[in-house]
Amino acid sequence: MKLALLGYGRMGKAIEAIAIARGHQVVARIDKDNPNESIKAADVAINFSIPEAAVANISNALNQGIPVVCGTTGWLESREAIEVLCEEKKGAFLYASNFSLGVNLFFELNQRLSKMMGNYPQYSPAIEEIHHTEKLDAPSGTAITLAEGILPHSSFNNWKLEEEASKNDLSISAIREPNVPGTHTVTYHSETDKISIEHIAHNRDGFALGAVVAAEWIAGKNGIFTMRDVLSIT
Repeated sequence: MKLALLGYGRMGKAIEAIAIARGHQVVARIDKDNPNESIKAADVAINFSIPEAAVANISNALNQGIPVVCGTTGWLESREAIEVLCEEKKGAFLYASNFSLGVNLFFELNQRLSKMMGNYPQYSPAIEEIHHTEKLDAPSGTAITLAEGILPHSSFNNWKLEEEASKNDLSISAIREPNVPGTHTVTYHSETDKISIEHIAHNRDGFALGAVVAAEWIAGKNGIFTMRDVLSIT
């Protein structure tokens, strides 16, 4: 398979290494120093660009009939427009806030736990995420996905960062520390005890592998997908 990497930072380079190890070829590497390289030879494009470049990168690929796997967060106010474009072009698009197999299983665990805990209002949920200091958006897309799994089963109206949250908001604490690939913790507090689930990433390899697996899966397909489709999670 021929891949175009839209964004060639640390994640792009990690994806390239895993893609080559799995027998694929990288035919284009788009970044701020090389924004105009042709991607038309690619079978699939993988976008891990900065948020400001995501919409243009994804649109360019979809307009050329190239399926897109996207892991960039911080641009989701334009997601509906991208999905409309995908449908108009009869293309393929897959967004995930996190491509790690473990994280996607964690998402499912979070949803099932939140359904259970919704029957016990004495427990109040909260989310904490820790990432490296170079991460540009806060909270992380992974934390937002966790929040979206909790909100329908809670009394909260919305999620907000801890410093902005009122008693009616699900609180997300976003911490930035050097050299942290990603740690996410969901905690339910009551007056008598605490229940927690946590995912700790040791490195970026799990994210990169998941993105390549998603690219392998989406090749030749049409539609809008998630990692639930890739992993056959029901």
